[in-house]
Amino acid sequence: MPRYRSTYFQHVFAGGYSAGYYAYIWSEVLDSDAFAAFKEKSLYDKATADSFRKNVLEKGGTDDPAKMYRTFRGADPDPKYLLKKED
Repeated sequence: MPRYRSTYFQHVFAGGYSAGYYAYIWSEVLDSDAFAAFKEKSLYDKATADSFRKNVLEKGGTDDPAKMYRTFRGADPDPKYLLKKED
């Protein structure tokens, strides 16, 4: 007998919650992918930190978020890093 049945997730698909849930999961994709950028060089790599600050944090909501992230990372965020994430 399965532990979870489809009815257990009705709240996700009712009342617009699914869009919020998607945004929450997407933020974890961005988090994992950005952290991977640091792990590829070094957690303390100044160039990576400066690029993240300059292209994402300092710009805030002044430009298209996907464009800002691509400028920092050089590519779209890859969900594979979320799947590799260690808690």
